[in-house]
Amino acid sequence: MARACNGAGFVIAAMRFGGCAAVLLVAVYLSAPAGATGTAGARTQALDAANSLPAGVDNPQRAWQHWALNCQGCHRPDGTGSAATAPSLAGTAARFLSVPGGREYLGRVPGVAASPLSNVELSEVMNWMLWRFDKEHLPANFQPFTAEEVGRLRAAPLRLEASQLRTELLRKADESEAP
Repeated sequence: MARACNGAGFVIAAMRFGGCAAVLLVAVYLSAPAGATGTAGARTQALDAANSLPAGVDNPQRAWQHWALNCQGCHRPDGTGSAATAPSLAGTAARFLSVPGGREYLGRVPGVAASPLSNVELSEVMNWMLWRFDKEHLPANFQPFTAEEVGRLRAAPLRLEASQLRTELLRKADESEAP
């Protein structure tokens, strides 16, 4: 490991898991945001560049870890996704909050609805994800997702209609942003 952090302890811990778990842990470590190679405090600071916690996120490092282990495999570390795996969140995710049905859409997409995370963990990840990948479009009056809301939304998952609904909601967002 060429990382200049407290990585020795991390590598030793990863090796204890062995096999695929070690590879996954090392991949998570290597995918840390730029500048997040120091101590846990430095990693949190890198995730929270503005030195203020995103609304609804008690622990940005924990939210990032949940993202890394549960979401970035399809949406990629930078949130750009790909046509073959999952749609981009970067510069797009918070736009759903500006149109009727958009907030509900975010809580019902297949990856959210089927996530192994608890409702508490998932609400924190969703709030972190909106802040991390699309804070430019976060409404000034943004109300963070709550565990109760996430539980209610994910109980009615979208299936094949998710892609078409996404297209419709983004079209409405485009129309509402037009001068």
